[in-house]
This record gives sequence, C-alpha cells and structure tokens, in this order.
Amino acid sequence: MNKAIEVVCKEEKFKVAAFYSFSPIKEEVISPLIGEMNDIASKYELRGTILIALEGINGTICGKTEGVLEIHRKLLSLNLKTPFEIKFSSTSRQAFRRFKARQKKEIVTMGRVDVDPCKTAGKYVEPKDWNDFIDDPSTLLIDTRNEYEISTGTFRGSINPHTTKFREFPKWATKELRSLVNETKPKRIAMFCTGGIRCEKATSFLNQEGFSDVYHLRGGILRYLAEVPKSNSRWEGECFVFDQRVALDHSLKPGAYRLCFACGMPLSVEERQMTSYIPGVQCHHCKDLFSDDDRERFRERQKHIKSLQKRLPGNSIWPSS
Repeated sequence: MNKAIEVVCKEEKFKVAAFYSFSPIKEEVISPLIGEMNDIASKYELRGTILIALEGINGTICGKTEGVLEIHRKLLSLNLKTPFEIKFSSTSRQAFRRFKARQKKEIVTMGRVDVDPCKTAGKYVEPKDWNDFIDDPSTLLIDTRNEYEISTGTFRGSINPHTTKFREFPKWATKELRSLVNETKPKRIAMFCTGGIRCEKATSFLNQEGFSDVYHLRGGILRYLAEVPKSNSRWEGECFVFDQRVALDHSLKPGAYRLCFACGMPLSVEERQMTSYIPGVQCHHCKDLFSDDDRERFRERQKHIKSLQKRLPGNSIWPSS
C-alpha cells in the first residue's frame, strides 16, 4: 500500500509533494526517467528537485494540482520494490525557483555507499504511537537533522548531534552515540527527521554498526504534524523545510521563520529584529563572514527582489523579512 498524507486548503494555489523510496533502480532506466520527469515538469510548469540513484528516488515538487498528480502517477507506475513515502501539502506561493531532475550517487548524501536501506533499516513507529514511544524514559530520542534545522523546532527531550550536514552523522554516531548508549543503556533508540528519508539511512547505518533496537518515525515530522492533533503534540516550534516556505507550523502552513538571503540561515521574528539584521544583506549569523563588496552585491540583489515583489504580488517571490 502506498503511504500518502495530504493537507489541502482549498484557497491555496499550489500543491507540494514530498516523496522518496529506497528501491533498486537499474542504471539504464535512470536517464529516460529523468527525461520524462523534465517533460512533465515543463508541460505543467512544475518546480522543485528530483534525485534518482541506483538506491532509489527522492524529491519535492510544487505546482498546480494537475501537474503534481501527473508526477505522482508516473512514480507509482514504476512499481518499485518499496512503496513511495509521499506527503502532500498546499501553499499560496510557488515553493521553488526552478525545476531540476538529476542522477546522484545517493538520494540523500551520507557519504557511505555501503549503507543500504533497501536491505536493512530500523523499525517503523507510526505517528499515532510516537508520543507513548518517546515518553518512555527508556527511549533514547535522537534528531538526525542539522543544527540550523533543529534551531526552528524539535521534539522535546531529543538529542541534538550538532551536525552541519548529514554526512557528519556516521562520525557522530560512531564516537558520541556509542559512548552515550554505553553510559545510559537505553532499551531502544528512536530517531526522526523531516520526511523520514534520512532516518531510513541513519537507522540502516546503526544496524550495520551493531546497535540494537533502533526505531524511526514513519514519514518523519511532516507526517506526525499532519496526523497528530496539536493539542496532543510533543512537537515544539516549527519544522524547517528546504524550500522558500522556510519552516512549517503544526498545520503544515508557512510559519514565522524567514531565510537570511546572504547566508541561508533561518531567522525567527526576534532574530530579524536584531540591530545586526539587514534584510537580504546580513544577519547575526553572517555579519562577520562577508566582505563589503559582497554586501554591496547583496544590496543590489535585494533591490531586485523588492522590485519583483511589487510588480508580481502573490507569485513565487517569498517575503524576505
């Protein structure tokens, strides 16, 4: 059975689909498939990213409902070994700037091609069972996302590995997590990420390294927010997403965070009120990182963005402050 969730607001103009499947794909299939994806995207004016590798497919796309569903139908027609994990949501503005479909060595980059979620991964925990699972003090809860993602929100009581990219996770797990497990002796390890794909690989890695009783949240944070009422939620804050919406609230609508257009870090309302913040030019994260020439380029770019916002209200140009 194909797992899919959908949060739709009738007044929203665009549909967003996030999907992945770890399933073996033959090399000779990849190039034609990329061509078909590009053709569909061009026909329906879709934007987003689709990555295809020998280990599977991963993507997030945005566009009018008809086009997104056409991609969905194409994916399902592949009849992959592992059904797609798919989440649908809606938005008032286009969430991406362009479309790209390409081949990669990994559909989520860990830098360990020997790790194969097609063969082994952790045990799933359904969103409806997640609260009881992580409320158990014998559960060691780990957020597998990066530092800047965790800064916008996470599950209370979770461990932050303090990584800047996913390929740092194996080193952290080998060094820090093993010591932590030996010290605290949890009955189980529970892991989560945005949509589930990183946990598929992270739990596979842990199993390969000899960790036992490893679990992960099916469908990730996005499925949890869609299925668990806010009144009963263990989630705190917003969920960072890799598109122009920046972060989503518990209703899977764009929240209060905005990106710094200079360094790409998510900024809260409070951070955008700091004296160091200049829209499109700098924030407190990057105020000492760029040269004066860089900032002058950023200022000119910001003028262009503001001009587009005025001329094309309600289009794909998201607010910058």
